[in-house]
Amino acid sequence: MSEVINRRAALAGLASGMAGLALGGAAAHAADMQKIQRLVDAAALAAERFVGGVDIVWVKQNIGSVKGVLILPSLVKGGFIFGGSGGSGTLLGRDPVTSTWSYPSFHTLGSATFGLQIGVEVSEIVLLMMSQRGMDAMLSTKFTLGGDISVAAGPVGVGAKAATADVLAFSRTKGLYGGLNLEGAVITQRNNWNDAYYGRRVSVSDIVVRRDAQNPDAEKLRHAVAALGQ
Repeated sequence: MSEVINRRAALAGLASGMAGLALGGAAAHAADMQKIQRLVDAAALAAERFVGGVDIVWVKQNIGSVKGVLILPSLVKGGFIFGGSGGSGTLLGRDPVTSTWSYPSFHTLGSATFGLQIGVEVSEIVLLMMSQRGMDAMLSTKFTLGGDISVAAGPVGVGAKAATADVLAFSRTKGLYGGLNLEGAVITQRNNWNDAYYGRRVSVSDIVVRRDAQNPDAEKLRHAVAALGQ
């Protein structure tokens, strides 16, 4: 009898442990979803601010050449002597026929820098994919700006380089030092976030090219990006 009781107790303990793991996993998933949605909402606000910026005039005139847009609402840069920068962002692809925008895929940007850098800088970054080569790079797992594809600052005051760049970078900066150099920055896909946001295994191509993934919680971001061409 005692052996039966012990076996039942062990089974009950196992069931309780499995239930605890399930609840813990659900809580972790909910926390991740909240974090992802905060990024989507912040990207929408950054897009709205970008639409109100002075550079938007050039963008509206050249929107027909834009293949996609990557918005990083918070790129943090800081350090002394050795520094680095990094942040997460959302990529939306533009349909060349209908000019409509896809739902977002998720990516990170990181770089290492060397120099006399003191302080912390937070920048909103908007990257416009101006060539198919630039957009194709976004579909790869990992690539380097200025290495695998060319990148230039936004078109105001930079001359001919912006006219031929695969990617144009715009920034809205707050902090102790200005300017932004994205040469050597590495962009990586966040596939785990893509899968979580759309509730199934999806690739970046599924989201921004084939448009096989939708999430209504990203509509505000899509509408904000659509204003680039209005």
